[in-house]
Amino acid sequence: MGSSDEARAARRTTARRALRDWLVDVCCISLAAVFSMVTCESVANDPPMSDEALFADVVAGALGCLALWLRRRRPVELAVVLLGAGLVSYYVAGPLLVALFTVAVHRPLRTVALVGAAAAAQILTTPLVHPDPDLDYVGDVLLGALLVSGAIGWGMFVRSRRQLLASLRERAARAEAEAALRAERTQRLTRERIAREMHDVLAHRLSLLSVHAGALEYRADASPQEVAEAAGVIRSSAHQALQDLREVIGVLRAPESDPDGGPPDRPQPTLADLPRLVEESRRAGMRVTLSDEAGVTGPGPRPGTGTGTGTGTGTGTAPDTGPGTGIGAEAAAVPGATGRTAYRIVQEGLTNARKHAPDTEVTVTATGAPGEGLTVEVCNAVRAPARARNPGAPPGRQEGPAAIPGAGQGLAGLAERAALAGGRLECGPSPAGDFRLYAWLPWPA
Repeated sequence: MGSSDEARAARRTTARRALRDWLVDVCCISLAAVFSMVTCESVANDPPMSDEALFADVVAGALGCLALWLRRRRPVELAVVLLGAGLVSYYVAGPLLVALFTVAVHRPLRTVALVGAAAAAQILTTPLVHPDPDLDYVGDVLLGALLVSGAIGWGMFVRSRRQLLASLRERAARAEAEAALRAERTQRLTRERIAREMHDVLAHRLSLLSVHAGALEYRADASPQEVAEAAGVIRSSAHQALQDLREVIGVLRAPESDPDGGPPDRPQPTLADLPRLVEESRRAGMRVTLSDEAGVTGPGPRPGTGTGTGTGTGTGTAPDTGPGTGIGAEAAAVPGATGRTAYRIVQEGLTNARKHAPDTEVTVTATGAPGEGLTVEVCNAVRAPARARNPGAPPGRQEGPAAIPGAGQGLAGLAERAALAGGRLECGPSPAGDFRLYAWLPWPA
């Protein structure tokens, strides 16, 4: 604390004197001179004092007043010199009080204490060297102690007030900087949330578009009905993608959103929408099995009812999908944020399977109960079986549609989503050799 005060005082004194400093110094010199002349009037009228001694005393007082011009640069040295001069001179009393005040304002407490001790010794000694003609020893000591303690106390008060103001300014600057950081962090989180929404929604829709468009391109022998069905799915997916993009742009234009951070004008998907998501993938030609033994996803298609257009992997009715989805009471009990996160995880898992293993069977499992948590799992084979050659396709197109490109950020975004929801996400090869996407999310009792 002391070293910083010394450095700050040194920087202040080395800088050019401001107009306010000039005015304050002139006022201090004037007040010191007036105080000395008023308090030493009885000394000037004292007959035992010779004119030469009085003249020397007045000159010493004048020099002390002029020396106050150095009080900002050398306050301690000036106070020590004036304390010594006060032993033999009455007229340095005013400059001495100003010097003590300056030391208390600009120097740390330890230095002030040392100078104050020297001033106390001077107060006890001065009446013995040249007593005041109007006061006895005790009165002279008490008056000197009152003046010195008043000057030092006032200086310490000014110093404390300046430190308080400096601390308040520093806190205000720190608060302003922290507010700017918080605003920047909020903007970054908003951008990340919008990026996750765009990836989760648009990647799913556009991958459906890519699958059906690729099927139309490479299935030259497709029937008119299959072409019409595929074109209908493309049109519907494009319409949904545009609608989702419009809503995300709406969030950018109007930052107000619901407490969960979702777009404000459209209900967000929940766990009960998983059967619809699976049915969309089936219509795209994927083989998807939805296993919901606990019935947490709500009502959905019964076994054997899902059908697909077959434009990507063949025509006909989709295979039996396995267990039904059960009742919807448990799905309604799942918190909205947890159900939405589970939906996005399954959606990303189906999108990745469509991109990287388009001909494999995908298994979606949702289990859980209140108090135990919600578990969702998406499994698919790592490598897809070889495509059958299409005899109706041109020779240069036997290899099938090109792979759907990806940014590689989907799983990272899912991990962040799961962490924000209070859960965890795991992905990688399973013991059976399949690719497994597993997530556990909290489900309060």
